[in-house]
Amino acid sequence: MTWDLLITQFKHYLRLERALADNSIEAYVRDIEKLKQFAESDDHNIGPLDITHNNLTDFIQLLNELGMSAFSQARIISGIKSFFKYLLFEGIIKDDPAQLIEAPKLGRKLPDTLDINEIDKLLASIDHSTPEGTRNRAILETLYSCGLRVSELITLRLSHLYLEAGYVRVIGKGDKERLVPIGGEAIKYINIYRNEVRNHLIIKPGNEDYVFVNRRGAKLTRVMIFTIIKNLAKAAGVNKNISPHTFRHSFATHLIEGGADLRAVQEMLGHESITTTEIYTHLDRSYLQQVIKEFHPRS
Repeated sequence: MTWDLLITQFKHYLRLERALADNSIEAYVRDIEKLKQFAESDDHNIGPLDITHNNLTDFIQLLNELGMSAFSQARIISGIKSFFKYLLFEGIIKDDPAQLIEAPKLGRKLPDTLDINEIDKLLASIDHSTPEGTRNRAILETLYSCGLRVSELITLRLSHLYLEAGYVRVIGKGDKERLVPIGGEAIKYINIYRNEVRNHLIIKPGNEDYVFVNRRGAKLTRVMIFTIIKNLAKAAGVNKNISPHTFRHSFATHLIEGGADLRAVQEMLGHESITTTEIYTHLDRSYLQQVIKEFHPRS
């Protein structure tokens, strides 16, 4: 039996036997579709009747590595458990591989992701009348649009911007390069910053190619980015313990929850495959750009 067939049957079961609302059914189906994407990737190619406890553990590890919050992971795990309980109930499988899978402990720790309203509040709190405010808007838009690490943001170079094509070249861990799609809002504010602020600064020698610089024309530091975000969160009244990495987590979570392909998000984040074989699926660049346009909230 194929994934598509069993997902369709599960959908009918949720509607007819459990009488769930359409929104709830679609949420369940989206969660199983994520597992299907993982199982059918080049790294695995596993059918629904062959999936094991270890496969599910690897899948949950991937969700964690992509930055999904504990709450989102718990919801997906709940959907997966319901799916395999249904297969067991119908006699399609003899053993439930999800039986011993545990949801992450939610606890009282503040979530490390932001919802769309919170991101909008942060952006709205920026004072665009100042040069620093114009720069900070471009910084936040870039962080959230591209899912960059803070180290990747502060070393982003003008010569690596291909804004007309809708891409930036990013130097990640181990000096590995990747092309990442960038959304329209980020492009807009980078251009405003370059034309209205950066062009009027005296850039220190050796810093000419860095996109984001301070008022003295030097490359920004990691600490400066942390400080900017902490101050904006306070001004916006966002009472969460957020950092530059929060935007990377939010980028991944919002794309995945919107329905984006796990492998596409994995590639845009610059993550290696979680399997020991390190086989990595490189996706077509135009497809990655389409994922951003279709699933990113600010595109």
